[in-house]
Amino acid sequence: MNNTTKLAFLALTGALATTGAASEAEAKKKEHEKCYGVAKAGQNDCGTSVHSCAGMSKEDGDTTEWVYVPKGLCDKLVNGSLESSES
Repeated sequence: MNNTTKLAFLALTGALATTGAASEAEAKKKEHEKCYGVAKAGQNDCGTSVHSCAGMSKEDGDTTEWVYVPKGLCDKLVNGSLESSES
């Protein structure tokens, strides 16, 4: 297998892997919901207006931080909200 063939194979493999990951992420979004106010410090799932990365929350229960939970669970959690307190 020459270098051009190897590169083409790797590019195709990478594209297929990315498509699979995107499909998994979309499926997770349909089965889960963002729940604000329940994340422990350093355990948030994504960024906010204050930072852009998961795992960057500074305090437990910050109402601007969220985690994915199975649909219907957030309303059952203490301090859980489907909406952020950010304005």
